[in-house]
Amino acid sequence: MARRTFIAGNWKMNTTLDEAVALAGGVVEAVKGVSDVEVAICVPYISLQAVSQVIKGTNVKLGAQDVHWEASGAYTGKISTSMLKSVGVTYVIIGHSEQRQYFGETDESVNKKTKATLATGLLPILCIGETLAEREGGKMDSVLETQLRGGYAGISKEDALKITIAYEPVWAIGTGKTATSQQANDAHVFIRKVLASIYDEQTAQAIVIQYGGSMKPDNAKELLAQPDVDGGLIGGAALKADSFKGIVIPN
Repeated sequence: MARRTFIAGNWKMNTTLDEAVALAGGVVEAVKGVSDVEVAICVPYISLQAVSQVIKGTNVKLGAQDVHWEASGAYTGKISTSMLKSVGVTYVIIGHSEQRQYFGETDESVNKKTKATLATGLLPILCIGETLAEREGGKMDSVLETQLRGGYAGISKEDALKITIAYEPVWAIGTGKTATSQQANDAHVFIRKVLASIYDEQTAQAIVIQYGGSMKPDNAKELLAQPDVDGGLIGGAALKADSFKGIVIPN
């Protein structure tokens, strides 16, 4: 079965409530009628409920940018999977490079969040990727394999198929640098190789792998043409409806 293209916008810490509602409306209009691409927008917590009303009944799915692994309790400032589900969330970004870099995210916490997300019926977007120092030091493969094995620890094959992977070369996020389409595809091929060793080849070939390193309208078509690049996790270009549309429907 062919893998479906999946484009998700990650708005990060941008947009007030009013701006989020307006941008969501623009995205809905921009991608109206698109049926061959899965489209999601991952918005700040404060805007989830309002945006869920804007996109209700459309082809745009709602995503959150993080989650806590506990179901409830004394975790001030955190959000649970059931809270996210209650406002219409479908996807949850887990293990984003910025969470790993700035907020102490580990492969263990990624694994806990992934399991909690799956248990609630939500769909994880599990982020992995190497830094520039790791790539230049020849450690890309070992970093990706460690993150994959840590993230997927104890997860059944059935649940593994519900997880989208977002490969983020950390050195290509917000730096203006972009992996070449060949570099991106090579990394995705390696990720499938690791998944095949954890599960099997059929499972590895079925899992959707997004590219998350500065995909823009001007490079989206070439990146998405690569056989193992199944979509994108989009940062800056997702903050304007027209540039997001240029990735969902590349010229």
